[in-house]
Amino acid sequence: VQLQASGGGLVQAGGSLRLSCALSGRTFTNYVMGWFRQAPGKEREFVGSITRSGSGTDYADSVKGRFTISRDNAKNTVYLQMNTLKPEDTAVYYCAADRSYSGRHYYSSSYEYWGQGTLVTVSS
Repeated sequence: VQLQASGGGLVQAGGSLRLSCALSGRTFTNYVMGWFRQAPGKEREFVGSITRSGSGTDYADSVKGRFTISRDNAKNTVYLQMNTLKPEDTAVYYCAADRSYSGRHYYSSSYEYWGQGTLVTVSS
């Protein structure tokens, strides 16, 4: 099983980036997909999640209205479109897959598989 994240990089404040994360080795539609991030010296935090069908999304208040999660089930890939980036968005971003039906997708402990992380740096 592999979650391969990509798309991170350096961007100026106000800019945009799109992260991608591909799942291999499992049936993609069995999983709620989530994005988390961890800034230096801080705990990992929930960014957002998307339901198995892609019909529903949820976001942390800090990114609501700026970030959009989508998925392409034919490509086994989930995306995180990040707009109007701020320096405080600087972090390593992780994708994760949750097979449970607990509804606890805000919590990292609910996720079974994790990507390796991709660094997003937003300069002021």
